Amino acid sequence: MRDRTSNGRSRIARALTAAGVAATVAAAQLVAPTAATAAVSRAELALRWAPIHYQDVDATGTHSLGGQSDYIAKVDFDGDLNGRNNWDRTGQAGTSLAAHAYYSVVETSTHWYLTYLFFHPRDWTDHPFFETEHENDGEGVLLAVERDGSTYGVLRGAVTVAHSDFYSYTPAGSTWTSGRETVDGTLQLQSSPHDSFTHPVTAQEAQGHGLKAYPQYTINGDGIVYYPSTVAETPSSGNDRDVRYALIDIFAAGGLWAQRANTSLFAGLGTFAGDTSGDCGAGTWSCSTNSANAPWGWDDGNDLPARGELASDPAKLSVEYFTVPAGLSRSYTHNPYSGAAAALKEAARTAPPVVD
Repeated sequence: MRDRTSNGRSRIARALTAAGVAATVAAAQLVAPTAATAAVSRAELALRWAPIHYQDVDATGTHSLGGQSDYIAKVDFDGDLNGRNNWDRTGQAGTSLAAHAYYSVVETSTHWYLTYLFFHPRDWTDHPFFETEHENDGEGVLLAVERDGSTYGVLRGAVTVAHSDFYSYTPAGSTWTSGRETVDGTLQLQSSPHDSFTHPVTAQEAQGHGLKAYPQYTINGDGIVYYPSTVAETPSSGNDRDVRYALIDIFAAGGLWAQRANTSLFAGLGTFAGDTSGDCGAGTWSCSTNSANAPWGWDDGNDLPARGELASDPAKLSVEYFTVPAGLSRSYTHNPYSGAAAALKEAARTAPPVVD
């Protein structure tokens, strides 16, 4: 599938400050954490490695809602778990676009696999030709962290989701190299002003929200820089360069995984429900239905791993995408997805592709 860009915009690109660039470059080298003194919780692990996230924002056109359509949010930002009213309720009074992202942690004896989902209520466009819109948008990244005996391990590789394509990256100093798929670039690390760690840096385009490692996508004009935290902040505008986002465990009681059979939220296995209500598609090419995915629905149809295996079988995906000199275990010591693995694989085999 083509990699969408934000056409139809006339905005002036503004460079990052010299100080910001210097901080990014200085933090780009991979640094192993100090030796472990106590076991780290999965929530702490997810927070430590959660990306610093650059979100490009387009404020043009009525469907942008002045930029709010590019804000990341909770799936239930409007107070309910009905996926078919999210387009309509984006930006309405009584709803919240406070910044959140979802995560899951899967473990083997050799690695931690951290999956992050960034959700937008709208996938939108501001021009009438050849592009579709749809309700709900879910894209994200898988991080592979080697368990080397230190508190948080060492980051070795990443695979991002940009619509129906996956892109792979390694940080500077990683021992992982290209496998069946060629590594697409270097995963930068950057210091956060809100904690003492360097974090991987990801970025999403405006409108369609494809996700890659920064700066393969970056901010062009207006944009938001999201920082991982335990606090969820709402951007002050579409050009806010310091917004904290909170993490939500996909496997939490009543969370996304627990809701996977909720037909108000999901139209099928790992596919968010979305309809054509409101002005979705008005003035554009069309509005498609049921066109966004949760992590267990992500798929790159041109690659060997099956639909959803980026999240549910990340060790398999890692050995396909990368060459891992020290090897890795394929036996999971913690994988809540695995209880439904057979159903996931069978449904993925028979389900029609969902194109984001």
